[in-house]
Amino acid sequence: MNVRIIPRLDIKGPNLVKGIRFEGLRVLGKPEDFARRYYEHGADELIYMDVVASLYGRNSLLDIVERTSKEIFIPLTVGGGLRSVEDIRRVLRAGADKVSINTAALARPDLIQEASRAFGSSTIVVSIEAIRKPNGTYEAYVDYGRQSTGVDAVEWATRAAELGAGELLVTSIEREGTGKGFDLELTRKIAGSVPIPVIAAGGAGRVSHIHEAIVEGRADAVCVASLLHYHYFKDNDYDESDFQTEGNIEHLRRKGGLANVEEATLPGIKEYLLAHAIGCRWPQQACLTGAETT
Repeated sequence: MNVRIIPRLDIKGPNLVKGIRFEGLRVLGKPEDFARRYYEHGADELIYMDVVASLYGRNSLLDIVERTSKEIFIPLTVGGGLRSVEDIRRVLRAGADKVSINTAALARPDLIQEASRAFGSSTIVVSIEAIRKPNGTYEAYVDYGRQSTGVDAVEWATRAAELGAGELLVTSIEREGTGKGFDLELTRKIAGSVPIPVIAAGGAGRVSHIHEAIVEGRADAVCVASLLHYHYFKDNDYDESDFQTEGNIEHLRRKGGLANVEEATLPGIKEYLLAHAIGCRWPQQACLTGAETT
């Protein structure tokens, strides 16, 4: 099977944001603009995550999802603040193809089973955000990495799969946004414990990290953010007034992104993987639109 490359867009209010280890969020622009660009350049899927939904107990992305689904025709996963089958139904009706659940699933695991029965297991992605403990085990966290649970992440992954999850989105909180590479041990442990696809997330800073997640981490798909976002931001002009209510973006203009992140494009990532004998869907749309391949 082809490996999927999935851009992740963390959203706060109307804005695409990015932080490090889920903290220090900075505004990058309008999520719809980034989503359209990634679709045109060959993304296999997209993930929209409402990063403050757990704090407010609701997902606020319905309008953005509706607008996006009218222009983008690849699977769209939406997560954040989904606490019931009815919450999931509303997001799917707005245009999402899948949902990602974490906090509510850990609080009430039966939600996974109820949702998979109602909408099919392929629709249900369980997100696992984990931190490595001093003894080498991994603990699952909730509320966008803010709250510990005392639950072993690998054991939870196994149970989530048994309850009907169709995929697992596995994020190392310590690596997220750092550009230092994925936690390969975390991904490998979970991938070896479940019979369903595992999406590696958190830490991609160069294209070779994606290759490592697939080969050494045994991931079926790779979720990326900073690796793509900073190239797109640098490659486009924005009106400074777009960011006045959320803080300045001069750090991005000055540094061109994080020191550990090498800019990349989706066609460039896929060319690299194909050259290293990793199967992936060739970005035909990118070829048609003349997107960069470097």
